[in-house]
Amino acid sequence: MTWPQETSSKRALVTGATGFVGRNLCQLLVRRGWEVVAVTRRMPTVAMTGVNVKVLSLLANAPDWQETLASIDCVVHLAATVHQMGRASGHIDYRAVNLGGSKFVAAQAATAGVKCFVYLSSIKVNGEGGTGIYRSSDAPMPVDDYGRSKMEAEFALREISVHTGMKMVIIRPPLVYGPGVRANFKRLLQLAALGVPLPLGSIRNRRSLIGVENLVDFVASCMQHPRAAGETWLVSDGEDLSTRELVAKLMRLMEKKPRFFPVPPRLLKGMASIVGQGGAMTRLCDSMQVDITPALDTLGWRPPRSVDDGLASTVADYRGMWRQ
Repeated sequence: MTWPQETSSKRALVTGATGFVGRNLCQLLVRRGWEVVAVTRRMPTVAMTGVNVKVLSLLANAPDWQETLASIDCVVHLAATVHQMGRASGHIDYRAVNLGGSKFVAAQAATAGVKCFVYLSSIKVNGEGGTGIYRSSDAPMPVDDYGRSKMEAEFALREISVHTGMKMVIIRPPLVYGPGVRANFKRLLQLAALGVPLPLGSIRNRRSLIGVENLVDFVASCMQHPRAAGETWLVSDGEDLSTRELVAKLMRLMEKKPRFFPVPPRLLKGMASIVGQGGAMTRLCDSMQVDITPALDTLGWRPPRSVDDGLASTVADYRGMWRQ
């Protein structure tokens, strides 16, 4: 089976194309000469220049999928029900979309003869962090329904790959940020914008994160690198920060003076758990680091943007939206 090369006519299909990562990926692929089909649940309200938009259900209408997948070289599957820090998840059926939807799209892609399939998973398949550094070879240790649904999807997609010969690439990113970010990172931006003293003085953790421009660059690399197939990749900016360092950088970019006072992390977690935010505070206090050495050594990949550049563009976009 031939891997799509730089010199060939390249056609990609991206699911979840109107999402935060999806829009950035589609723009990058168009700039790099790909013909891009963007699959969405509904027509986007903002135009996607240079992209062929298709409205398809993630779990139905196989004939429409087969027609859309004809002559596609690579599918990038981003569509998911996403986890949000501090959001109650007991009523959310993550498996329906994250497992069922992923299996459906991969099966349709294999039937249509697609050469490669790139799946955006989550570092939550590894777990919620701790004192060690996560590696792709580690045994999966998800602790919530979201992480388990992504793990189950990985297992199902590998099985489809084995039985059909379709090349499979799995990517597990940590927290993603960048212009237009919402959910968890937007909460950090809102916290930093307050400019008030924060109880982060005793936090000495280290956390990996990745700017959306770095993430989509890595995805695009995996779409064509022959050594990416059949592997699971952990990826980050390559510069880990403590929560205190991250918030301080955001505050300075917002022209606020970082001011922190010490509160023991255990006390912060206990107080947060009383109001139902224990999980969110744990993520702010604990470490979560990933080893990206294989991506650097095997694929020769380097993050195109530094953490400082990525945070600066994120804050500039946030402040621009806030002033409108």
